[in-house]
Formats: sequence, C-alpha cells, structure tokens
Amino acid sequence: MTTFEDTWAAVSDVDGWMTEGQARKLFDAASGCPPGGVIVEIGSFHGRSTIVLASACPDNVTVVAIDPHAGNDRGPQELDGYEAEASEDHETFLRNLAAAGVADRVTHLRRSSDDALTDIDGAVDVLYVDGAHRYRPAKRDIEQYGVKVRNGGTMLIHDSFSSIGVTAAICRLLVWSSRWRYDSRSRSLAVYRATDDVDRVENAARQLAQLTWFAKNIALKVLLTAGLGRVLHRLGRDTPEWPY
Repeated sequence: MTTFEDTWAAVSDVDGWMTEGQARKLFDAASGCPPGGVIVEIGSFHGRSTIVLASACPDNVTVVAIDPHAGNDRGPQELDGYEAEASEDHETFLRNLAAAGVADRVTHLRRSSDDALTDIDGAVDVLYVDGAHRYRPAKRDIEQYGVKVRNGGTMLIHDSFSSIGVTAAICRLLVWSSRWRYDSRSRSLAVYRATDDVDRVENAARQLAQLTWFAKNIALKVLLTAGLGRVLHRLGRDTPEWPY
C-alpha cells in the first residue's frame, strides 16, 4: 500500500489523459477492493491509470489490464493510423510499470476487450472502462464487463459526458438502470456502484443533469476542431485543452 500523493508523483511523467482528481477516484476504488479481489482495466495506453490501480490495491488483489496496443483508438482524435507507434506504446507501458514497481502485480492482456472477455473468470470488484470511445464498442465494454461486477462493486468510466459515443452508451445502459447507481464524477470520469437499491427516477435525474456539461464539452471540441486554438494562439491567448 502507498499514499495517493506518492502514487500521483510516480505517474507525473507518464503520458495519459487522467487528471489528479480522476486518479484519486481510481485510487480510492482500488484501495477499497476486498482481499483476493479482482480489478479490470480496459484501455491502459502507457500505464498511467494502471499504475494508480496497482499501487492502491492490497497485495493479494489481481489487476488485469486489457489493451491491444494496436495503434487504433489511441487517444483523442487518434482513432486509426498509429500502427507504427503500437509497438513503442507497448514497450513504454511495460517500462513504466516496471519503473513504478508494479509490473509483477499486473496481468496484461494484449488483446481487444472483446477477445479478452473470456479470460475474466469470476466476479470483478472494480472495473475501469477507458477503451474505444465509439458507441458500439463503448456499449459492449460497459455491458459485457459490467455484468461481471459483483454487487457492491464499482465501475468507473472515462470520457463520460464528454465523448458522444460513451455518453450515448451511458444513456442507453445506465441512466434508467435498476442496478447501477450513479455515485459521482471528476470531470469526465464517472463512478457507478452496483447495487439492488436504486431509485431509478432520482438516479436518472442525477445523470441527465450532467448533459449540460456534456453540451459544453461537445461545443468546445467542435470549436477546437474548427481552428479555435490557432485563432487564440495568434491573439496571444491560451488554447483550452481538449476536454477529458
């Protein structure tokens, strides 16, 4: 076990799209994993979130990181065409885990989440979904892996109420769910609890309230794609970062 401050310092130089507040959510979920439990991560990139999860959990918890490192769905606006970087991403991921001292605590499945599904036996205690952000793969990840989360377990979803595909999947599967209670959010990282006790109307209302923030994010992405950043740069103004 380690402190969050030490863990955050350990990932400060690791590339990724995870804020300090989001890392805290992951850390808290992993540290609450029961003895002998299982943590599954979909989408690892260079290991920023993987290190947080593996550093926070008790020693006898299994951490499974699923990422094909195939050069697709690599990051914001990096959907295809990064096959040349795939091998380097994989090597960087392994190197970062080793440097953080958690390599022996992580089982990496270098496969797509669809192909890795049968490798996850039994119940999952903590599920972190940060895979492909298009609607269909995001829906599959939430649906197929979410059913494996035990009652009382936690599911965290990155790019919630930020990515159109992920948000659409949430609206389809979780807004009116009788099993998944919306807990909280740190920017685009949403936290859900698996429980039999869900007030569906209240739960839906709390999630739908996040759509105002979602609309702002989409508007900003459209403006940045249209060249807002270049205009602001010419005016000597700071460019807003891609929302995540």
